Amino acid sequence: MDRIAIFWDERVLDHDTGVALHEGAASPWITAPQPHTEGPARVRAMHDVLSRGPLAGQLTWHPGRLATEAELATVHPTEYIDRVRTLAETGGWATATTRAGAGSYDPLRAAAGTALEAGAAVLDGRSRMAYALIRPPGHHAQRAQADGYCFFNHAALAAELALRSGVPRVLTVDWDVHHGNGTQDIFYARQDVLTTSIHMNHGAWGPSHPQTGGADEVGTGEGAGYNVNVPLPLGAGDAAYLRAFDEVIAPIARTYQPGLIVAASGQDASAFDPNGRHNVSMTGFRGIGQRLAALADEVCDGRLVVVQEGGYNPSYAPYCLLATLEGLLGADPTPDPLAYVPDQTLGVDAALAAVVEQHRDVWFALSDHPAN
Repeated sequence: MDRIAIFWDERVLDHDTGVALHEGAASPWITAPQPHTEGPARVRAMHDVLSRGPLAGQLTWHPGRLATEAELATVHPTEYIDRVRTLAETGGWATATTRAGAGSYDPLRAAAGTALEAGAAVLDGRSRMAYALIRPPGHHAQRAQADGYCFFNHAALAAELALRSGVPRVLTVDWDVHHGNGTQDIFYARQDVLTTSIHMNHGAWGPSHPQTGGADEVGTGEGAGYNVNVPLPLGAGDAAYLRAFDEVIAPIARTYQPGLIVAASGQDASAFDPNGRHNVSMTGFRGIGQRLAALADEVCDGRLVVVQEGGYNPSYAPYCLLATLEGLLGADPTPDPLAYVPDQTLGVDAALAAVVEQHRDVWFALSDHPAN
C-alpha cells in the first residue's frame, strides 16, 4: 500500500483569528464569545486523528517551512504581499470575514511554505502523494485580494512551483464547499493550469469575491475553456459529488493529460459543517479520495499534491479528512461516528448537464461522456 507524506508546521496554529460571531466581529450582546470559525482547533484535531488513528502507520510526517516573499510573489503581486505583512504584523480585518491577529505573518508564511514543501516532495520524487495540513485555507486568495479566511493561495503556489520545475500542465481539483474563486482568478487567462471546482451554488459574495462560480465562468483569452466550475444545488450529498467527479472532472483530466494534480481538500461540504449547506459524509469523502488517486495513477503517474482548505466542525471534519486519505490509500473504511441524513439531492442532473453543455466544444466533443 502507498504511503502519504504529511507536511506539518506547528506555527500555523499561531495564526490568531480571535473571537467572533461565527466569522464576523464579536457581538456586544454575548458575554462569552466563541473563537472565530477558522481557528486552530480544527487542524489540531485533524492532526490528532491522523497521528493517533487507524492510518498512523501509513503516514510519514515531514516539517514545513516559511515561504519566502519571492516565492509568494510567483502568484501574488509584491504590493499585495506588503499589505498582508502590514496587516498581519499589527492585526486586523482584511474583509468582513477574514481576520489576522498581530504576529500572524510568520504563520501565514508557514502555511504557504508547507504547501510548497509538499509540492517539492512530489516533484523531486520523494513521495508520490503529499498532503499539506495547514491553515488558514488559501483557495479564496486572489492575486491581490484576501477573502474567505484566505491570504495566500497555497494550491496556486504549488501549481506554479510545478510549472517552474518543468511540468508542462497542472490540473487543480477543488471540492471545498465554496467556489475556489482565488485559484480561478490567478489562472483565468492561462492554459498551463486547468482549474476545476466542485462547490455549492452560492454565487458572488460582493466586491471582495465577485466571481459567481457559475458554469459560464470558463476562462478568458488563451485560458478560455480552461476553468471548469461545477456548482451543485443546495443539499448536495455523496452521490452528487461523486457524479461530478466521474462525469465532469475525470473526462476532462483524461483529455488534458496533466503532469501533476494539485487538489484543494475541504471538508466543509459535510452534513455537519457550520459553513456549508451540503450533505457529504465520510463515505463521500472516501469516494473522492479513491477517484482522485485512480485518476492521478491514470494521467500523471500518481503524482498528487493535496492542500488543506475548509472544514469547520472540529469534531467531524477530522473524520472526513481521515476518510479522504483512506480513499487515497485504498485503506479499510473507518465507521462513521455520526448519523447521516438520506442522500436525496434534487437538481443534480440539470446542474451537471449545464456544465457539460458549457464545455462541450472544448472537452466533451470527442469524449466518451455519458451525455454524448
